[in-house]
This record gives sequence, structure tokens and C-alpha cells, in this order.
Amino acid sequence: MTYDLAIGDRAYSSWSLRGWLLFDAFGLPVRSHRARLYTDELPELLAGYAPARTVPAMKTPEGIVVADTLAMAEELASRHPKAGLWPQDPAARALARMLAAEMHSGFSALRTACPMNLRVAYTDFPVTEEVQADLTRIEALWGFARMRFADGSPWLFGAYSVADAFFAPVAGRIAGYGLTVSDAARAYVAAHLAHPSFRRWRAMGMVDGADQPNYWRDFARGEWPGPTPLAAKAVASGPSVNTVCPYSGDPVTHYLQLSGKTYGFCNAFCRDKTVADAEAWPKFMALVAAQA
Repeated sequence: MTYDLAIGDRAYSSWSLRGWLLFDAFGLPVRSHRARLYTDELPELLAGYAPARTVPAMKTPEGIVVADTLAMAEELASRHPKAGLWPQDPAARALARMLAAEMHSGFSALRTACPMNLRVAYTDFPVTEEVQADLTRIEALWGFARMRFADGSPWLFGAYSVADAFFAPVAGRIAGYGLTVSDAARAYVAAHLAHPSFRRWRAMGMVDGADQPNYWRDFARGEWPGPTPLAAKAVASGPSVNTVCPYSGDPVTHYLQLSGKTYGFCNAFCRDKTVADAEAWPKFMALVAAQA
């Protein structure tokens, strides 16, 4: 019972990030199909997802297409009531739906001024009054939810929920543009950057295509504020400690080195996403642990 999901460039498509998190963060099976934004790839991909016009768009195992992340969230929650997409408590669930809806339709100043780019971290972005107003509202929503429902958790409603998935791109923007927020908000952003699903998405986004010039800004750059990746590097040849790819089980053809050992993968993307953030991939880290 696997879904199909049409997405755009992982480094840049904030809507696609939200849609993908609805699957990966809640353990729902999905096959992703990526098209490069601003190219003919996107309409060609969406031709198989009618009547959707934008990414993300999901196709159910029965072949029904659902576009729009709010619609996707509600449909998945209906189909998988035990997956925990929304909080169980009715009051928490009502507020979570409100926060997700406001994120879905609001904060246009932040979206426009700070398009998501998970490949860089700027250090001198000038914050306008309009962007600051959006940040102030976002912090108020986060603080209100956490005060009532977090119960010591880093997430808005205790367990990770759709509301958190919807704010993940905001966390990416705050991190990527070095936006000043309160200590509490900064801790919430840090929780997103360390979330296993977010790390996997960003690792893939670092290597899944050339840079998109539309998303680059002429500001000074610093280090990405998330977890520091292990010092893995791509190498031209083996032999490797494994003969089959840890992800696909296919024979290895591409290689990386980590801590003096060589590991093999079935293609360049499998290798490169692992180089980008090895600890984001449990199957690879299990292979590393077996060599210890």
C-alpha cells in the first residue's frame, strides 16, 4: 500500500518538503518522483497527476490524486488514524489545525523575502518590518501552542504532528537566513534541523541537481546551523566492505570513505546523499556499526 508523490527540487521546494514529511515523519510508505522546477520536467511529471497543477501531489494506492498539503494531511490522517498525524486531544487537534492552516495561507512577506534554500546559510540578511511582523506572529503561535500542549517536548503539541511538518520550511528559512528569534523559537528550529526526516530531505536536496539561480541571494554566507555531518567523502573506486547497496540491495558501483573504511552504493545519488549527511540514513549507519 505505497503512495506516489510528485515533488520539486528538494533544496528549494518548501511545499514539497511539507508534503514529503507527511509520509516520512509518520512512517507512511511513499515513492517520490522529482521534477526540476522551472523546466519542462514539472509539467511532464504532473501530467500523470491530473487534476493537480502544482507539487506536491500524491497518488493513493488506488490511483486517486490529492493535491495541496492541507488536503493531503487530512486524507492521510483519515486513512491512517494510528499514524499520529494530528494530536489525539481534541483541543490540541483544533489548535494544530488552526496553526497548519495559517501557515498554509499566511506569512507572505517571509515567503517572498526568504525563499527556502537548504543549501546555504546567510549571515547578513536585512530584515524588513513586514518580515519581522511575520516572525513575531510565528513566534506567538509557537509559544501559545507549546505553553498549552508541549509538556516538555520540543514539538508544538507534544508528539510531532502535521503542525510541525507545516512549519519545517519556516525553520529552514530561519536557519538559512540567520533570522533573529527568541531562545525558545531557536530551540524549536534546532529540533527541526535535527529531526531525522528533515536531515534526510536536506541531504538529498544537497545533491539532487544543479543550483537553482532563482533562489540564490547576494549575502555573506556562514555554516549551516544544523548537526555537523560526519566526514565522509566520495571516492572513485573500491573495494568496499559491502557488496550490495545498503538501500536497494543492488550491486555496488559507487563508493565513499568514512573513518578509513570504504562503503559501496548502487548509484551516485545513493552515495552522494550519504556523503551529505551519513547519520541521516539508518541503514547506512547500521552497516557502519557492523564494521566497528
